[in-house]
Amino acid sequence: MPPLSIPQAANRTVPLEDHARSHEDSVHDHAPFEPWAIGRMAVALLGAAILWFRLHEPLAPASVIGIATLAFAGWPMFKEAFENLLARRMTMELSMTIAILAAAAISEFFTAVVVMLFVLVAEELEHLTVARGRLAIKDLIDFVPREARVRRNGDVLTVPVDSIVAGDTVLVSPGEKVPVDGTVVSGHSYVDQSRITGESMPVEKVEGANVYAGSINQMGALEIRVERVGRDTSYGRIVEAVEHAEQTRAPVQRLADQLAGYLVYFAVGAAILTYVLTRDVRDTISVVIVAGACGIAAGTPLAILGGIGRAARLGSIIKGGVHLETLGRIDTVVLDKTGTLTVGEPAVQAISPAPGIDPQDLLRFAAAAELHSEHPLARAVVSEASKQAVPVPEPDSFCYTIGRGITASVEGRTVLVGNRKLLAEAGIETPIRVDGQIGSDIVVAADRRYLGEIIVADTIRPEARKAIEALHGLKVRTMLLTGDTAAVGRSVAQELGIDEVVSDMLPENKLKTVRELVFRGHAVAMVGDGVNDAPALTAANLGIAMGSGTDIAKESADVVLIGNDLGKLVETLRIARRTRTIIWQNFAGTIGVDALGIALAAFGFLNPLLAAFIHVGSELAFILNSARLLPVGRTSGTPGRR
Repeated sequence: MPPLSIPQAANRTVPLEDHARSHEDSVHDHAPFEPWAIGRMAVALLGAAILWFRLHEPLAPASVIGIATLAFAGWPMFKEAFENLLARRMTMELSMTIAILAAAAISEFFTAVVVMLFVLVAEELEHLTVARGRLAIKDLIDFVPREARVRRNGDVLTVPVDSIVAGDTVLVSPGEKVPVDGTVVSGHSYVDQSRITGESMPVEKVEGANVYAGSINQMGALEIRVERVGRDTSYGRIVEAVEHAEQTRAPVQRLADQLAGYLVYFAVGAAILTYVLTRDVRDTISVVIVAGACGIAAGTPLAILGGIGRAARLGSIIKGGVHLETLGRIDTVVLDKTGTLTVGEPAVQAISPAPGIDPQDLLRFAAAAELHSEHPLARAVVSEASKQAVPVPEPDSFCYTIGRGITASVEGRTVLVGNRKLLAEAGIETPIRVDGQIGSDIVVAADRRYLGEIIVADTIRPEARKAIEALHGLKVRTMLLTGDTAAVGRSVAQELGIDEVVSDMLPENKLKTVRELVFRGHAVAMVGDGVNDAPALTAANLGIAMGSGTDIAKESADVVLIGNDLGKLVETLRIARRTRTIIWQNFAGTIGVDALGIALAAFGFLNPLLAAFIHVGSELAFILNSARLLPVGRTSGTPGRR
């Protein structure tokens, strides 16, 4: 599968159903406790009981029961071991086959059969744990409905989701799952979107609000204009990230496979040395049996899958195991300001009326003059008037002057709204701007009288301060790179507690700064959302894009935060570090258990049965240690939930 990408075209649909069918096949192929597996374990258990109680043995020296039991129960493993031998690959299957056949060769058939039983049980429990990870992916895929109700030509039709295109209108009733990404065009409801953004509480949706596939409509009916379908949706990208993680081999995973091979060679070498020194076949067999690296060979990819699955449930799309591993090593986070630390939309920060002027009158005249303007600052003023329930009259006329502002007629009065140059050219004196106010200042006058000033600035994300504090708690250095002025950059950095700030940065300056940090040996994550952030995102060890950012930023990034919540970045970093810790726990534990077990077996302190128990027990312990990362259960149900 190619690396996860954020599509440029919203109307290209890759149905999730196709992947659901493929995963049904995958889960079926790897289903735990298949009939043949149960049969082999039952035969091994029965054979061990007959041998232990000596119930029947037609030819005692040859042990027909033992040979038949080993042949039936161990045939798949013997076949794989023979293929590995021909390919000159030293694997655990080959080493265990050597040990079992060696035990049988000295007539230790009970030992050989019990070891075979342990191996079979361990394999099936491993399959059970890995299949749980695959079922988690299938659960993700199956959650999105495969049919939806669409309004077309005045009729409401039920159609397959993969036939829906951008621009269609989809109807979602209370209790139903949202099948697409889009914008609400009609209706009012609360939506559970915890699977996409990780938000624990339902989110209110009104006209103009964004909704995500995989959300659950809880109350009112919604009509949604389709923007993305199938694999292009936020939910589809989460599914693809988890699927891609299952098939991606991170460097630590390759290291795990190499270590597993080395441990097998070491065990065989130790067994040969044991036999040369002691001439004790039982101790030699015990040495081969006790060594095991299946825990790290299977546990490492399982941990990576679990880590990315957990991050996906938070609303963080990690595009592969290599990026999860890199995230676990990050020591420096570089942040853009607009759209990353701020919401990317200007808002009124302060209203400063002239002496004798009512603040609401100031806001009313300014909003009336700006009512029909498309400028972001104008929209912020009009929005503030709406929030304060200030009645805004319709202007009789208005004229926009580029680089100055607006001249309008409001309630028979000539109103000027803009910068100080506009009022100065009209001969109206304005006071000097108060130092320390960060943002764009809008001055207002009516009939040549100065009414006051409104400060508009981008709003800092409410979770930003806690996120920065949490990063510092993880010993991560923070750095702000912004194209804004030094005063703005310094103010934001001080408010949030960011370690270092560099202002007046062009895209090429951001790129150069990130490259220098990487060159100096820092593990750098760059967080941004705009076109100008794309080069720096690519140059960093790890690029992280906000979900509301531009397509090119998301395309360049290795991690995408769907819900635009910096707090999720911190949680994802914690997951990555926990994943890395668990993998290295497995590495250290495997080496420790194998070294101690081989030493004890070589000196005669472990018989083959105890060696097999230690082998299987340690293997399962390390696999279950990795399985702790797998997402457990589903979020609490609602009427529309499966």
